[in-house]
Amino acid sequence: MEKKSCDILIIGGGPAGGVTAVTAKMNFPDREVLVVREFEKQLVPCAIPYIFGETLGCSDKDVASCGAAAEMGISTLLGEVRDIDFKDKIAFTMHEAISFDKVVFATGSKPFVHESLRHALAMEGVFTVAKNKALIDKAKAYIESRNDVVVVGTGFIGIEMAMELVSSGKNVTVVGGSRHILKGAFDSEIAAQAELLLAEAGVTFIGSDRVTAIIDKNNDNTVNAVTLKSGKVIDTDVVILATGYKPNTELAQKVGVSLGHYGGIWVDEYMRTENHDVFAVGDCSARRAFITKTPSKVMLASTSAAEGRVAGSSLYGLKYIKGFSGTIAIFSTMIANSAFSSAGVTEDEARAAGMDIVVGTFSGMNRHPATIPGAQKQLVKLVVTRNGGQIIGGQIVGGSETGEMINIIGLMIESAQSVYKVMSIQVATQPMLTAAPTNYPIVMAAVMAMKKIEC
Repeated sequence: MEKKSCDILIIGGGPAGGVTAVTAKMNFPDREVLVVREFEKQLVPCAIPYIFGETLGCSDKDVASCGAAAEMGISTLLGEVRDIDFKDKIAFTMHEAISFDKVVFATGSKPFVHESLRHALAMEGVFTVAKNKALIDKAKAYIESRNDVVVVGTGFIGIEMAMELVSSGKNVTVVGGSRHILKGAFDSEIAAQAELLLAEAGVTFIGSDRVTAIIDKNNDNTVNAVTLKSGKVIDTDVVILATGYKPNTELAQKVGVSLGHYGGIWVDEYMRTENHDVFAVGDCSARRAFITKTPSKVMLASTSAAEGRVAGSSLYGLKYIKGFSGTIAIFSTMIANSAFSSAGVTEDEARAAGMDIVVGTFSGMNRHPATIPGAQKQLVKLVVTRNGGQIIGGQIVGGSETGEMINIIGLMIESAQSVYKVMSIQVATQPMLTAAPTNYPIVMAAVMAMKKIEC
């Protein structure tokens, strides 16, 4: 067995592992950083749905670049860590024994499939949305010659998959157990707008029902249909299980690392486990919500990257005070030509948690004047605490600009901004790029919320 050594061993080469490696090298340039990753070509996870339609068209256009890490002197080893001896600080792959000083778990997540449907994973025509180029290529090749597709799951990945597949001429049905799509990220009235666009694109949505069985009618190990809880049977050539992800913690469990809620690795505010020479970042780590402080299942590359920066700078002592405490759950997606973005808690979530809130909503145009070519309607909704007027959530529907506007709201949430401060912020506006300065939508939504507080 070949022997290797490093100061900082990072297990996993996704967004969390990559950012941790770069940050560690920037903060500790004299330390040897080694990343062990399973795949030579790493996909950008958020872009996987776009492989299946005209947007990207193939997985070769969705490969993350690792050039910057190599230029910084970060070493990479293709392989899989199978065991770790924490006492002697040695990690083992199939062919290497790697000695280390600090180790970071960045093993990511893997598709979650409900126990009732796992039997179907061996069938031809049944796929998960794996972060694995070979598996994605196999799924794409199979789907290309089929017509009818059932997507199980109404989250961002499922809806984006559906939109890409229908753009390729497929007959697509989305089935979800919730009444609306994008549950948890948007309130019902905004999710309903997304559903209208989904229907206009030709996607059939069946809500408040769920798939209970995947059927092989011909006994040839090939999917032919799905059965729903309601008793409805849908014939199909393909089933895509876009039913979420779970932390990939098999190695952590094997070597005795403690787990937290929802199966993620327990970490403190600085991404340290109980052993301060052992860190965990990204989807494999346990998370909590920024506002409610409750355990969170949210898995986002942006959160993973933030965790990677915290861990990478904290490996040899707490160099900086951590700037965030929990995941804000900040999302964006495109459905047809409209962008839907969300950050923090929704109105529904806040009321269910017993929070005393008000809501400020403003609808206008995303350009000024409204007659400028390309202008479209824009809606901003802010969720605000009644006492103090602190912004705790926001949702936007509009053009592509909402992808950056939601980041403004995310920063407002993180920095505990109130509507009283937001109503007087100064923003750059330009007719071809933004809404009017007199009616800038985030500011106006804050004003609307403030009026409710004062009533």
